[in-house]
Amino acid sequence: MFFPESRVRVYLYGQAVDMRKSFDGLYAVARAAFPQDPTGGDLYVFVNRSGRQIKVLYFDRSGWCVWAKRLEAGQFIGDWSQARTREIDCTQLKLLLEGIEPRRYLKRYRHGSSRDQRHEHQFVDSDGAPRKEGNSDHSRGAQFGACVA
Repeated sequence: MFFPESRVRVYLYGQAVDMRKSFDGLYAVARAAFPQDPTGGDLYVFVNRSGRQIKVLYFDRSGWCVWAKRLEAGQFIGDWSQARTREIDCTQLKLLLEGIEPRRYLKRYRHGSSRDQRHEHQFVDSDGAPRKEGNSDHSRGAQFGACVA
């Protein structure tokens, strides 16, 4: 089992990577894409084009380590046009490793003052579609790949 520490920094590479790459190939990608030195102990996460395979590269005190996972169903990243190279936290990494893409969130906005106070707020998802109260990502859980960030 793979358990990253909470104080470790995690970097997600926002482009598809050929999963035939191993230690040296992934190190070269990390070295070119991130300003940090990959030998610092941080985690570098790479996903293949189909979004079904993931590799995590890191350097411990004695050498390089590569951790890999392949999903039998579903994808780690569903839409490559929205993916970008960025730092993520350990919670987002754990969700990603479970096949839950941490990109959905809820927004709240206020209707005009003419509405009744009980119906003052309407929930919308990240696509702008209205949701009923109680039909949030929290109440549906992770069964639909939802994550509130």
